[in-house]
Amino acid sequence: MYPGKIRISEYDYELPEERIAQFPVNKRDQSKLLVYRNGNISDDNFSNIGDYIPAGSMLIFNNSKVIKARLLFGKETGAAIEILCLEPSSPSDYENSFNARKTTEWKCIVGNLKKWKRGPVYLEFKYNGKTGRLMAEKSEAEGDLWRIRFRWDPEELRFEDVLEAAGHIPLPPYITRKDQESDITDYQTVYSEVKGSVAAPTAGLHFTSDVLSDLKNRNISVSEVTLHVGAGTFKPVKSTEATEHEMHNEHFIVTKETLQKLINNQGKKIAVGTTSVRTIESLYWIGVKLISSDFSESALRLGQWEPYEIKSDVSENEAIKAVIKYLENKNLLSLYASTSIMIVPGYRFRLTEGIITNFHQPRSTLLLLISAWTGDNWKRIYGYALENGFRFLSYGDSSILLRTY
Repeated sequence: MYPGKIRISEYDYELPEERIAQFPVNKRDQSKLLVYRNGNISDDNFSNIGDYIPAGSMLIFNNSKVIKARLLFGKETGAAIEILCLEPSSPSDYENSFNARKTTEWKCIVGNLKKWKRGPVYLEFKYNGKTGRLMAEKSEAEGDLWRIRFRWDPEELRFEDVLEAAGHIPLPPYITRKDQESDITDYQTVYSEVKGSVAAPTAGLHFTSDVLSDLKNRNISVSEVTLHVGAGTFKPVKSTEATEHEMHNEHFIVTKETLQKLINNQGKKIAVGTTSVRTIESLYWIGVKLISSDFSESALRLGQWEPYEIKSDVSENEAIKAVIKYLENKNLLSLYASTSIMIVPGYRFRLTEGIITNFHQPRSTLLLLISAWTGDNWKRIYGYALENGFRFLSYGDSSILLRTY
């Protein structure tokens, strides 16, 4: 059922500026942990999170890796033009675009666009003690995004090398300082692997090798998905009704091995971060679509409101088995799909049985997702965090949100 009217003003709270963490804690797992289970709220240290996860559970991590997607160009007039690379356009897949030489095209957000009327902009960068040059040209507009064509010298460099040398870590706008050398590692999970995100899946920033070893000793397994986080994660809901907000499409990858683990796991499935929630929930609906469309590839793109429009009595395992069947029919080892799913109050969760997440901005789609999971208790949870010294947003503290166990 379509969610109907959801007034974004009902998902607002006062967040003092000083509570927005500008830096992480010195040691990742020494952040604070809010524990919500059975309607009760308490707090602990994140390093003890294993005490609150039932044995036999499976944690689902997003292993996407943040790229240096923020490029700062200057015009001859002195105007600064900022380009944030969101996703590849030509070539359209990440691997080929990162490996491209001479030229590539990306969908981008352009800052100070009014100062960039026509012509290319340039950026010089250093690599291996030498100087390179990157040129950017506007191609065409796509909604609030622009297709930007990049060319560079020397041509033997891959675009991945150019970004590494010329780009900046794309810290979110509420971190009001300049990026620093420390952010290269701080704004990256210890298990990040697949390059493509322009924002970290920040719930995972608290995990260390010590915490992961402790979880393994407790018979808590780990599985991974890949969802490349776009700038849409910071896009504010400007409309009065939340359902008028348009989500950016995001690409995700799930291996056949992970799909099999989702079926075989007898414990709780706990998503680490809202991106993992969106990925595994999208998996269910893509499985449903594959079944209903006779395994058409059109099913591999999930629209923003499709989960509310499709009537389904397909079980979770049946949906995942349908995805596996699709992969086997195509002789593939991984599912490559995309989603614009917007999880709001009234959504029925299919695969998610627990969430580990940071504290999110007022009036945001992420807060709507938390409300969909906790109901009106989100107000108690956030009130407790504000009253007990928790740090908020990307570099802030964490929470584990469990319902009835």
